[in-house]
Amino acid sequence: NNDSQARGSKRARLLEANEEAQKFFVSNLGTKEAAPARELLAGRNFTPQQSARFSCGYAPKGWDNLVRYLANKGFTRQELLDAGLARLGQRGIYDYFRGRLTWPIRDSTGRTLGFGARKLYDDDSISAKYINTPDTALYRKTQVLYGIDLAKANIVKKRQVVIVEGYTDVMACHLAGIDTAVATCGTAFGVEHAKIVRRLIADDSLGAIQLVGPLKVDGQSVSSRIVFTFDGDAAGQKAALHAFGLDSAFLTQTFVAVADNNLDPCDLRIQRGDDAVRSLVAHASPLYDFVIDTVINRFETSYTTGQMGAIKAVAPLIAQIRDRSLLDLYMRKAVRSIGVDLAVMRNEVESARRRLKVRDDDAYAQKHNVIPPFGQQIHDDRNAGFKASRMGIIKSSAKNQHYYRVDDAVFMCEQQFMALLLQVPLAFDEKLFAQLTLNNFITPVFRTLFQAFVAAGGLPVGNVSQGLWLHMMTKAAGPLLESVITELSVMPLPLPSPADTLEDTGNRQNQQVSNGSPSDFLRKATSAESKYANELLIRLLDIGYMRRIGAARVRMAKLKDGQEKLELLGKITSMEAARKNLQSQIM
Repeated sequence: NNDSQARGSKRARLLEANEEAQKFFVSNLGTKEAAPARELLAGRNFTPQQSARFSCGYAPKGWDNLVRYLANKGFTRQELLDAGLARLGQRGIYDYFRGRLTWPIRDSTGRTLGFGARKLYDDDSISAKYINTPDTALYRKTQVLYGIDLAKANIVKKRQVVIVEGYTDVMACHLAGIDTAVATCGTAFGVEHAKIVRRLIADDSLGAIQLVGPLKVDGQSVSSRIVFTFDGDAAGQKAALHAFGLDSAFLTQTFVAVADNNLDPCDLRIQRGDDAVRSLVAHASPLYDFVIDTVINRFETSYTTGQMGAIKAVAPLIAQIRDRSLLDLYMRKAVRSIGVDLAVMRNEVESARRRLKVRDDDAYAQKHNVIPPFGQQIHDDRNAGFKASRMGIIKSSAKNQHYYRVDDAVFMCEQQFMALLLQVPLAFDEKLFAQLTLNNFITPVFRTLFQAFVAAGGLPVGNVSQGLWLHMMTKAAGPLLESVITELSVMPLPLPSPADTLEDTGNRQNQQVSNGSPSDFLRKATSAESKYANELLIRLLDIGYMRRIGAARVRMAKLKDGQEKLELLGKITSMEAARKNLQSQIM
């Protein structure tokens, strides 16, 4: 407890030192010596008022200006070293930032964690154009994003983030109206940065970050997306390849924006104005498309040798796509561009996946197959109807291996649930269904489909035709999942055919009498369909409770505070009671 208090006290002192340093830098930007810094900002089309908005400052050229200033404020030598504001030399400590234009790097709450600084003078003893605060107790370059304090509210609101490469690019984007722009600080965008973005772009209503369908913001339809801006040169393409490898860290679509003349956002704003910056972001291309097209375009595919070179180069990239629902799509896209047979590409991709040991996004579900998706005593291989249906699924799977995993129990539960939702949405109990959230799904493709369902308005009400229902789902999910929806909508279910049941015959006759003609409205579910649908629904809810209870128990084991343990135990008890009540509803 004393140790944690000491760490908290030390952290507070380092934050105070950074805040005082920021005041010092800002106050120096107006001095005569800082003229080169002001000229650089003006040359980038930033007015003094705009520069102040982004808290730009100037670190004087002397050796210990900041050190002496902070010493007079009561900070010790060790605190300045620990904050990364000073370095230790033969004659004592000296300023780390000297003769440079500065930007404060803050966390999402606005606390200054460190600084970025640009070289202004040829005689600078540090040759690097940009330097940043070294890693400290506050600052980790892999965990900070410049501009996050300015962009946070808009990222949360708009569910979008634009990732640029420099401080002035962030400034240019915000001034052009792209108020969700942030930048990495002296390092490539990595996994820890992705975690920051995921937390901010999360959809509180769904419990995850991807929103497939449109979302209204200020009357405009938007959808979650992350946009990287890269230069079109070799370095930019390398950065795109790096981001490509991280794409699975995001549950939302990732895009790339590259100006046709390879200008970064700041230069683009200087030459073409704010509209050009907005257009750049608005017309971003999917990251997968950009990287794959870039690699293929390096080869002359009108010749056999060029085709084989393109296949060898692009297959390892496609192999990294961990969502099987997208893997087949991009293989087909690549073979159309190269002009080869799909089987050739598929062999290369599968070989690369084995070589790279690529793990599918749904591997978690594959490993956790101990939970039966429905009443095993009724629906198992001893049941002829279920066995026939399973064989049908397996045959279908052979043609569509990119999103089916027939040997996984949790996957099977989610798959059957989605098939029923598409085929007989009226089979589900509305009150029970209202408890379902995105967190109840594990498999990426079915998580995405559930989001599409939410975006389409939820369970259909009123007179909706089967065709319109599927159209609404397809429109919400997007073209990438159209084939998935099509196949699930006709997938055999382990149930008697509705046409074979007496109650369905009566339903159809009643519809014809009341409407005067055969109706194409969504049909009522048979009792068998309703029973099966709600059994699947309860199973999904039960799985969700088990995961949350398990996570809570792990957390409770790590807690030391008795009161916190009691509160968490109460939550666990409540969840267990809810789960017991849920299980009692199984028909």
